[in-house]
Amino acid sequence: MALFRRRRKSAEGSLDRAADNADVKHLEEFARSRRGVEAFVEPPTTMTATTVVFVAHDGEWTRRRVRDAAAAHALARKLAIPAYDAQVVGYPQRMREWNRKNGNRGV
Repeated sequence: MALFRRRRKSAEGSLDRAADNADVKHLEEFARSRRGVEAFVEPPTTMTATTVVFVAHDGEWTRRRVRDAAAAHALARKLAIPAYDAQVVGYPQRMREWNRKNGNRGV
């Protein structure tokens, strides 16, 4: 019976897919098309790989997978934007305000 089969885990041990070039391209486009972008690196969980949230000056945000935290920080350096560990500093107030206005949906 297929209802009780377990999902296969990826090579990283999570149930989520790995980061790919499309994720990086999306983040680059987001950073280049908006002002005041900052990166917030999120640690991996049992369900997802490492992710990074880019937040623009107005609070608009997007989240994508990255290979690991070092790759997220390297991408931020390449794009000349500040990067923070979300687990340490949290998320900016402008992101929460944007979520309230826009129904908690990032790009």
